[in-house]
Amino acid sequence: MKWLDKIPLSTLVVISLLLGLAPFMPEPHVWEKLKMLADGTLSKPIDIFDLFMHGTPWVLLILKLLRMAQVKQ
Repeated sequence: MKWLDKIPLSTLVVISLLLGLAPFMPEPHVWEKLKMLADGTLSKPIDIFDLFMHGTPWVLLILKLLRMAQVKQ
């Protein structure tokens, strides 16, 4: 996980906020796709790709925070 250690936390936060929440109106894309996933209507390849694209920054940010907590101990 050394590649994750090389990414600055501030960069991941900015990317998560910008790409992870874009477009901001009428609702964030990742939120829309998560609702579709919960409803069982996430079936089109473009919707799955959107969830992957807009969710990846959040996953990386969470992994980075977990990694920082682990290394700190």
